[in-house]
Amino acid sequence: MRPMRSLPWVCLLLASPSLAAAPAPGYARAEDYLEREQHPERYAPANLLDGRDTTAWCSPGGSTAAPITIGFKEPVSVEEVRVYTGDGTSREAFKAHARAKKLVLTTTEDSRSLTVEDKRGLQPVPFNPPLVGSRFTLEVAERFRGAEDGAPVCVTDLVLYSGGKPLNGTFLAPRLKYDPAVTPFLGTWFGGMEGAPERFLSIFADGTWRFSLEPLEGGEHTVVTGTYIASGGRLTLDVPKKGKVVVRLEPRDEANTGGRIALDGALPEEWGRAFRNQP
Repeated sequence: MRPMRSLPWVCLLLASPSLAAAPAPGYARAEDYLEREQHPERYAPANLLDGRDTTAWCSPGGSTAAPITIGFKEPVSVEEVRVYTGDGTSREAFKAHARAKKLVLTTTEDSRSLTVEDKRGLQPVPFNPPLVGSRFTLEVAERFRGAEDGAPVCVTDLVLYSGGKPLNGTFLAPRLKYDPAVTPFLGTWFGGMEGAPERFLSIFADGTWRFSLEPLEGGEHTVVTGTYIASGGRLTLDVPKKGKVVVRLEPRDEANTGGRIALDGALPEEWGRAFRNQP
């Protein structure tokens, strides 16, 4: 997988000593997963981050699994990852579903491979050097076969460590619990040319958002942050000096792909109005 374009503000933050005070993940997003339509909370990607063996993420089945993006408000340095592969919610589920054997964790600049054994429980995988970024994409490269061919591949937990401390765990469970009014909006959305975005809108589970404008042909870089509230299937952003801006989900296309959001309100022209879920 080709790494996503790096963000200039990342480079500035990496030199800051405040990096040691690493934040918790703000979202985990995947465009598809097992029972997404029927029971969206059951195998949601955020289950990877809650540190509990009573929940798991599972792919929709078949030979491929949709990548998961894990986002932070600022860059973190990940020195170790602890992986609980498979569906650990029960012994029966662990055997029935496929288990991730090799995973790849990618940032805008670099990537690391994680290979684990076919057993229950957390397995540590150290990174040397650390993997640094604010947006991490997780993909399953190889799997242990489930009870049947094409069984969904699952991972129970993915715990990221920085400075010897976990960045996620059970303390995140209440914040990342599936919320039909908010969860579909969580993630980083991209605006501008396909394959070369200039605008980035990140929406986090703690009720905050971050907009970044990064012109490809020079010009001033802009960062704006604020809070939002959810109501009636929409988010209302409180934009400093501009007032309220409504974010609404656009209907999916006939192939049920290509998630998009639209913005309505008194926004500067350079913000644009349409954002997509892929660069």
